[in-house]
Amino acid sequence: MSENKQITVTSPLLPDLEEFNTLLKEIWESKWITNNGSFHQRLEKELASYLGVPYLSLFTNGTLPLITALQALRITGEVITTPYSFVATTHSLWWNGIKPVFVDIDPANGNIDPHKIEAAITPKTTAIMPVHVYGNPCDTVAIQNIADKYGLKVIYDAAHAFGVKVNGKSILNAGDMSTLSFHATKTYNTIEGGALICHDEKTKQRIDYLKNFGFAGETEVIAPGINSKMDEMRSAYGLLNLRQVDHAIEERHKVADQYRKELIDVPGISFFAERHDVKYNYSYFPIFVDADKYGMTRDELYFKMREQNILGRRYFYPLISDFSTYRSLPSAAPSNLPVATRMADQVICLPMHHTLSSEDVERVINCIKQ
Repeated sequence: MSENKQITVTSPLLPDLEEFNTLLKEIWESKWITNNGSFHQRLEKELASYLGVPYLSLFTNGTLPLITALQALRITGEVITTPYSFVATTHSLWWNGIKPVFVDIDPANGNIDPHKIEAAITPKTTAIMPVHVYGNPCDTVAIQNIADKYGLKVIYDAAHAFGVKVNGKSILNAGDMSTLSFHATKTYNTIEGGALICHDEKTKQRIDYLKNFGFAGETEVIAPGINSKMDEMRSAYGLLNLRQVDHAIEERHKVADQYRKELIDVPGISFFAERHDVKYNYSYFPIFVDADKYGMTRDELYFKMREQNILGRRYFYPLISDFSTYRSLPSAAPSNLPVATRMADQVICLPMHHTLSSEDVERVINCIKQ
């Protein structure tokens, strides 16, 4: 195998092309290509069953469920959230006219630190939007206790947390709602796509109205909805990928184990500990580079890897709070976010996907060790 072969940070889970073509022929014959067709209905049911959630609504990407959740719960004012995430988390607040309030993160898992939340609550606070970063479960009990104490809603951005469980139970059932992303880079994908999870049939009905322009019938619009429905082609693609996602997670698990085993003793390189009560999906493998102990900065290692055709990703860097749209917010000050600032400056997500060979992983490890 070529030493110059490019090792990508991710690779999409793709269904068998012949099987996909068979389903496409069915769609072509039915001429029903969107608007809650049979594949869409099947995928909603099969995903809800697979994930262990009561009600799931499909969306055309992972950002629109966040925007819709805020609408469905009628969130206004201020929402407490994390700066250490993909920008879609905070953008969803901005699009709803909501002020994001950033709090710092827990160095043990990269998630919002529950101990910092209460100090950020004001009379305008209406909700908390945590993120299960890299699929690491948030402290959902502590967050819910705070939400109950102050009468706040909780919407989890679970974009990374497909299939993740704590003590055998899905983390997607925490809070008032959870959102998923099925983007091509995720463990499970529908090319582009996403989902919104809720706890009761009435709420699901409201979500389904909101994602279809607010239509409650042929001639009745009951809410200012948007168009965010998933089409039949991607629903069929998703049904096929659901059959093979467990195998893909097993392959990712092997990669993670190899990284853990061989990087554990490298000075200046650290990574998150695995919890025994968590079933992970191995979406990402972030390492953190302590320049003083390692001998070079994160960026020096990142570009050294690129020179060797190994594509890591500085994920999440910069912090959301550092982008021009948000940096003027009082809560965006680096002095308010010391842990998030440090982690953003140290992180590299290593290549992690189901097609990596043991030799590929060894190349990445050797690059870091050298």
